[in-house]
Amino acid sequence: MEQIKQAIKQMINVSEEELNNFLDRAVIKTVKRNTILSRPNEVPNEIFFIKKGIIRILITDNEGTEHTIYFALENQFVADYSNFIESQPSIYTLQTVEETELVVLPRSVIDWGYKFLTEGQKMGRLIAEYYFIYHDNRIKNLYIRTPKERYDHITDVYPNIHNRVPQHMIASYLGVTPIHLSRLKKSSLKKT
Repeated sequence: MEQIKQAIKQMINVSEEELNNFLDRAVIKTVKRNTILSRPNEVPNEIFFIKKGIIRILITDNEGTEHTIYFALENQFVADYSNFIESQPSIYTLQTVEETELVVLPRSVIDWGYKFLTEGQKMGRLIAEYYFIYHDNRIKNLYIRTPKERYDHITDVYPNIHNRVPQHMIASYLGVTPIHLSRLKKSSLKKT
């Protein structure tokens, strides 16, 4: 629980008692690789904090092709946040990429935090702002940078990603085919 405590303390002023009361309501869980945490057409009712592991957020198009939207790593909160807030069915799948240790915050815990943490509303706002900024940067990245530039900068966003995530998922995130990803990797290796 120390990781999530530190993450929350970086966002808000919170007493140890408040923090313990909040986190006593959370659930700690370890899930296997490839576990689906949230599915399309279901209302997401949990926010996850990753203690260890990686979660892939993906969307499946009408032809059945999976598109990786983003990855969430250690010390990050992750959810289909907009549909969580609106209590609407999701279009995303949240899937673990490796065995993942989580702190699960069900909707009732989040609601308790908004009501009883002195700065609970601020914490929710800061998480929402992070989510918005990440997605805004993701959109700009897809439309402004070339595939080569996206490849060159992926480790800035996701350190050690190439050793932790299958290449087809990285290709999907970059918006290229696995064959194109292979070419980008070879091109980068030649320059070093």
